[in-house]
Amino acid sequence: MVKSEANRMMPGMRGVNPRQMKQAMKRMGISQEEWDDVDEVIIRRPGKTYVFKKPSVTAVSMQGQMTFQIAGDHEIVEGKASAAPAAPKGMVIPDEDVELVASQANVSPEEARKALEECGGEPAEAIIKLMSK
Repeated sequence: MVKSEANRMMPGMRGVNPRQMKQAMKRMGISQEEWDDVDEVIIRRPGKTYVFKKPSVTAVSMQGQMTFQIAGDHEIVEGKASAAPAAPKGMVIPDEDVELVASQANVSPEEARKALEECGGEPAEAIIKLMSK
């Protein structure tokens, strides 16, 4: 951990030796890891969805709990947050999935494909959606 990381985690600790800080955190059972390979973070709340593209994510493990620090530019999408993302443009829905959903939900292949697209290509969610109508 570099000095700037220690200062971020514990404000007012300027001048503390980063090595000593890392040792103290280890003694307390705290570990932290930077995740450099995160493409997107989505936080859904009633009425709003927060979408972070290419965020800086730090995972901190303390006493068996994982917490995440997310930093970066985000976009707020107003309106009802959906349970599953819609299928990305150009996403190919396998015919086997369409057949499975159609047979399990007792609907036409066209209805099954539409439900799969609305549920991000997830067959189980599409079946549940169709059966709950």
